[in-house]
Amino acid sequence: MDYGKYKNARNASWQCILDYNINSLPVIVTNIIRQSDNIKLMKNSEVKKLPNDKSGITIKKKDIFYIIYRDTEPSRRCRFTIAHELGHIFLGHLLINTPVYRTFTVRNDNESAANVFARDLLAPACVLHELKAFTARNIANLCNISLEAATYREKRMKELELRNAWYLHPMEEQVYKQFEMYIKNKKSGVIR
Repeated sequence: MDYGKYKNARNASWQCILDYNINSLPVIVTNIIRQSDNIKLMKNSEVKKLPNDKSGITIKKKDIFYIIYRDTEPSRRCRFTIAHELGHIFLGHLLINTPVYRTFTVRNDNESAANVFARDLLAPACVLHELKAFTARNIANLCNISLEAATYREKRMKELELRNAWYLHPMEEQVYKQFEMYIKNKKSGVIR
């Protein structure tokens, strides 16, 4: 994925955090959906619309986005799938009435961008940086994501820490300020 598309996905996740007043970890993705008038969440066990090899799908009908997720998977994976599908919506991948699936393999830039959105929404780098959460295990526990997703986040955090280029974008500074009380309380042991 080229850097422009990467930045767009990252910025969209920051904007989502700001717009939905997310200020603590783990991010509750269902709260985003509850606050949205045009996004509905459905369990595949109830609607049976997912092919066997898919974790999630977003279908747009009229002005409503329907996210269907495989609710029989572990909850941490379900959270990432839902965040991934939100990425498709917030990145404008679903401007036509065509379903987009979350699969086990990334096939194109849209899937990569939705993964970046989900990763950055569920595990914001500046918050992890401030909390010194650098290992996959710490990230997984703090953000309530799978160890697999946290391992990818750990790798990216190492790259970001080497660059030491924090708060260069105004939205990242806003995300930090929105999480500032949570970070302070977490560091002082008020939040376990």
